[in-house]
Amino acid sequence: MWNISLYHDAVALLRQLIATPSFSREEDQTAQLIAQFLQSHGVAPNRHLHNIWAVNRYFDPAKPGILLNSHHDTVKPNPAYTRDPFEPAIEDGKLFGLGSNDAGGCLVSLIAAFMHFYDRPDLPYNLILTATAEEEISGFNGIESILPQLPGFDFAIVGEPTLTQMAVAEKGLLVLDCTAHGKAGHAARQEGENAIYKALPDIEWFRTFRFPKVSQMLGEVHMNVTMIQAGQQHNVVPACCHFTVDIRVTDAYTHEEILDIVSKHVQCEVKPRSLRMRSSSIPMDHPVVQAAQRIGKQLYGSPTTSDQALIPGPSVKMGPGDSARSHSADEFIYLDEIKEGIDTYIRLLEEVFQEKKKSM
Repeated sequence: MWNISLYHDAVALLRQLIATPSFSREEDQTAQLIAQFLQSHGVAPNRHLHNIWAVNRYFDPAKPGILLNSHHDTVKPNPAYTRDPFEPAIEDGKLFGLGSNDAGGCLVSLIAAFMHFYDRPDLPYNLILTATAEEEISGFNGIESILPQLPGFDFAIVGEPTLTQMAVAEKGLLVLDCTAHGKAGHAARQEGENAIYKALPDIEWFRTFRFPKVSQMLGEVHMNVTMIQAGQQHNVVPACCHFTVDIRVTDAYTHEEILDIVSKHVQCEVKPRSLRMRSSSIPMDHPVVQAAQRIGKQLYGSPTTSDQALIPGPSVKMGPGDSARSHSADEFIYLDEIKEGIDTYIRLLEEVFQEKKKSM
């Protein structure tokens, strides 16, 4: 059984993090808090920009590694908040505050699990803890910026609110900026070529097209036109119509394959913003997946995107809290969920360690 003081320390740290604004790109103070917490518990943290990482005391370069990752940045408060988003109030077993659920509860639970194993000399794996920035904006100065500095690892556990069930696949993200070109003219004289009208067939294609390959774990690729802009005044036929398409990509297609299919079906100019946010999946016979099943965890495919998309190699997503609460007004996490999160991470790692020792 793990020491209950880990839970109390985790809640105390989470309350400090909630009380400290940490919008994406503005995480300096929370990075400092996490580093100070680790130092106060005898751990020597490393820092790059607003990212913190550490390794277990008996780190051995000859051993394989497990990356334990979660983020400490937050979105800005939902306008519908009825309470102070930076007040870490506890009421009826709930800890309220911005970032409490996404992903503060996961982060402090992972830190607690890391501390549980920190002094163990007999671990068959190294543990690499990362508390990263810019996850909410998929920024270049988050997990991606420290990967070259980290020790090697065989797989990653990404802390995100999943009700402590295990997401063994995650959809990737592909954002397209599309432009339909027409010709400006005077509306009264029916001159020009209306770019809005030229965009409509392409927009309809994005709405109705269904990709034939369906992922067993993640289902269909989904496309949504989410933004549109055209015209500057009422009496001028617009020469350009710009619209944005949000595509949630499964492991059935690469980003390049999606782009190739799109380009064959639409007439507009298409520019991808980035090809970085890839879909993720892990084999069902992977040791961490089998360990999750042995401790009674359900497996599922996640429709949301996280730092998993930027982490090379096999990874899973798992943690306390509920994804449905993320980015919502009056965000909260149950204190019992944090306790369950710590317990789940520790039991999962113990299972992985025991199986590894059997094979050694």
